[in-house]
Amino acid sequence: MSEKTMKTNSNKDPETVIKVKDLYKVYRIGENRVRALNGVSFSIKRGEFCAIVGTSGSGKSTLLNMLAGLEKPTKGEIVITGEHMETKNENQLVKFRREHIGFIFQSFNLMGTMNAVENVALPLTFQGVSKKERTKRAKKMVHMVGLDKYWDHRPNQMSGGQQQRVGVARALVVKPEIIFADEPTGNLDSNTSREIMNLMQNVVREQNQTLIMVTHDNTLAGFADRIIRIVDGKIVEMIDNTIGKKEDVKKGV
Repeated sequence: MSEKTMKTNSNKDPETVIKVKDLYKVYRIGENRVRALNGVSFSIKRGEFCAIVGTSGSGKSTLLNMLAGLEKPTKGEIVITGEHMETKNENQLVKFRREHIGFIFQSFNLMGTMNAVENVALPLTFQGVSKKERTKRAKKMVHMVGLDKYWDHRPNQMSGGQQQRVGVARALVVKPEIIFADEPTGNLDSNTSREIMNLMQNVVREQNQTLIMVTHDNTLAGFADRIIRIVDGKIVEMIDNTIGKKEDVKKGV
């Protein structure tokens, strides 16, 4: 067995879906070096809703990009479903995201020429799913997020909250193990934000999927099972929100 295979298998854990160890990201700006992430370590269990909280410039978005394989770390390990993300090349990362990950965006990112069902079905086209099956699965997801009456509406015929429900359905349709949400209610009012958070919370629990949300809003973070607070690239607080207990930041894994 190769060293790489041994390394991967040793990190497999049926309960742990994400494990991050001593993660650093250093950017060079002219002659200066900026540490966007400065030695971050933590783990997330399957089925957990985790909120990564921090102000602008704290490193939370960089951390999300690292977890999603959109950026390479300067140093450290990111193990997702037993696979080391930091050792994968771009083609391998694209394949991994397509097969294991769903995304919910702040700006919805819907196709204006497509109706709700077509938008939800879009990711399935990249998996080679037949049109009949794509439509069937997309309609099921549209029903799950409560948009039966709007399945044939285009984005400009829907409210912001309805568009984000389509975004949630689109993330779920590929049956991902992990869902990443980047400020998913940033363009919504407070009442609609709470509706979307309740929806995400309920759907993820029903499907036993892992949800990682980045936000600057402490109120929204309160919907999560676990809160990871980050300041200047370091984790300063971790809270098990199910029992209201602070965790040991130093251990973090």
